[in-house]
Amino acid sequence: MRNSNRFPAGTSLAALILIALLSTTLLAQSAKVQGIIKTRDGEKMLLQVPGSPDAVVLLTDSTQVGQVQGVLKARRKQMSMAALIPGLAVNVEGTYNTDNQLVAEKVSFKGDDLQEAQRMQAGMHEVKVQNQQQQAELEKQNAELKAQNAALEQHQAQINANKAAINDAITRFGQLDDYYIRDEVTVYFGNGKTNVDPKYSAQLLALAEKAKSINGYMVEVKGYASAVGSVALNQKLSEDRANNVTTILLQQGKVPLTRMLAPGAMGESEQVGNAKTREGEAENRRVVVRVLQNKAVAGI
Repeated sequence: MRNSNRFPAGTSLAALILIALLSTTLLAQSAKVQGIIKTRDGEKMLLQVPGSPDAVVLLTDSTQVGQVQGVLKARRKQMSMAALIPGLAVNVEGTYNTDNQLVAEKVSFKGDDLQEAQRMQAGMHEVKVQNQQQQAELEKQNAELKAQNAALEQHQAQINANKAAINDAITRFGQLDDYYIRDEVTVYFGNGKTNVDPKYSAQLLALAEKAKSINGYMVEVKGYASAVGSVALNQKLSEDRANNVTTILLQQGKVPLTRMLAPGAMGESEQVGNAKTREGEAENRRVVVRVLQNKAVAGI
């Protein structure tokens, strides 16, 4: 009788253990999520998932980042974590932690999507520059109108109209870029050269050190070339220049990979100097390094 009483009790305990093990297994099951990177702050990404709430993705040192290649997308090229920029469509595989955050084991994307995201980032920066120029011009006009005759109603109405235009410009253009520029260094190169002149090392290291004091910072590196020579060669020159500057920031400046945006090879685009003069060509052979701060993190 004693043995028969113990048998059901043992069975209940085993069942409870089995249920607990099954629950743990279910929690650790892999998950796959497709979406577009909405924002990224270091190791944390916010993913916009069609038809579902935004997903928080955590990157770790063991996260594998790759670009799928080939007609059937069967091949995978290992990529830097810096390639994960806002606007990029990605596939994420991983497991959810207790905070319902997806800890990424693999992140993959297509090369065309990366190029499109890089072009979008470049376009947003140009819009921001235009917005700043327009805002400065409007403020100048307002100051002149106030100085001429603040007492006249006609001038006062014009001033108010200009103020409204400024606020409208800030609202419209400010939404196109999630980052503030906190510091900037430009590195220039000789014709056909890609090695960084040692005279720029101190400036780059100072920028890297300043960046570490900024909450939620990211470092952006964009390489450019003059329009002399073939388009393909200039594209390669701009890529090598950006990569060499990035290497200095990573190895000497100790900037973490999770704080670096993918180096941008801009080729002959965005010529800032007169291509008909030697001085203008020299201005176009450059790499621009910027320290960015996420607006949401800045709280401004």
